[in-house]
Amino acid sequence: MPSLFDPIQLGAISAPNRVLMAPLTRGRATQEHVPTAIMADYYAQRASAGLIISEATGISREGLGWPYAPGLWTPEQVEGWKPVVEAVHQAGGRIVAQLWHMGRIVHPDFLDGAAPLSSSATTAPGSVRTYLSGGEKRPYGQARAATLDDIARVLDDYSKATRNAREVGFDGVQLHAANGYLIDQFLRDGANQRDDDYGGSVDNRTRLLREAVDRLIAEIGADRVGVRFSPNGDTQGVIDSNPESVFVPAAQWLGERGIAFLELREPGPDGTFGSTTQPRVSPAVRKVFDGPLVLNQDYRGAEAQAELDAGNADAIAFGRTFLANPDLPERLRTGAVLNEDDVKTWYSRGVEGYTDYPALQTIAA
Repeated sequence: MPSLFDPIQLGAISAPNRVLMAPLTRGRATQEHVPTAIMADYYAQRASAGLIISEATGISREGLGWPYAPGLWTPEQVEGWKPVVEAVHQAGGRIVAQLWHMGRIVHPDFLDGAAPLSSSATTAPGSVRTYLSGGEKRPYGQARAATLDDIARVLDDYSKATRNAREVGFDGVQLHAANGYLIDQFLRDGANQRDDDYGGSVDNRTRLLREAVDRLIAEIGADRVGVRFSPNGDTQGVIDSNPESVFVPAAQWLGERGIAFLELREPGPDGTFGSTTQPRVSPAVRKVFDGPLVLNQDYRGAEAQAELDAGNADAIAFGRTFLANPDLPERLRTGAVLNEDDVKTWYSRGVEGYTDYPALQTIAA
């Protein structure tokens, strides 16, 4: 079986190792969601990843409700991303853009008071900070159920964002269909209460996913499209009563479409972020999805290699460990001590806890 340090072909992308950088929202863009210069430094530092999956990146104003997260719908955002991607390429890396519509997780403060969009008129649990909240958290607002015209517009936004990603020079895109955001709100029956062609049956609930993937493929090619699912457990109030019935046929369809890779985020009973008694869906997905399968589950090096050894995955995406260790593949290869991440600086605005984590050669010097 391959090791974490063997190369892998992810569609059209030749990755030199199987240590992928998971998407990590960091909040270092401007209030207008334009990438900043320090983002180029951050991503270039991590260019030794087999593939970098960018932080979640909004496809529209309607779909982005995270302060200082980047977008990919305006000319200024496109221009802001260009030096980031160029810096990764100059450092020998590869990077894809994760395309994001947050659905009901967008607070009305981001929409001039309007209701956010979702599969159904539901409200996400919890609260969030906005630009207008003065540092306090505000409860989410009730979403409105997307009309067919809304869905058509969202699909156009996915197409435009993919075109923009191609113009920027990204090596591909990943559709964010996980973590309780818009696509996930359609996929799982805990949030989807529709009775039209986008609700009810599994075929209907996966319709928006299929249409969005086809839009991405039309713009950039199937061999440069990835998809992310979080099939088991509750995420931001979104859960399914029978995950295998939804995600196994969805994965099979994605394999038939020839996408570059499928990433699964699967918390277990003791997961750092969320826990669930719902079993992992990846074993069943593995049987029907014939493309590269990437797992993400709070892995450390030995656990990640064990998944490859067992044939359960082709690559592993690392999140917080990559956040704190810009040279993570080399640290895993040599068994070096890992830097610990600083929670207080995950979403702060400056270089602290962002570009100042030391690399091995820095420590040695």
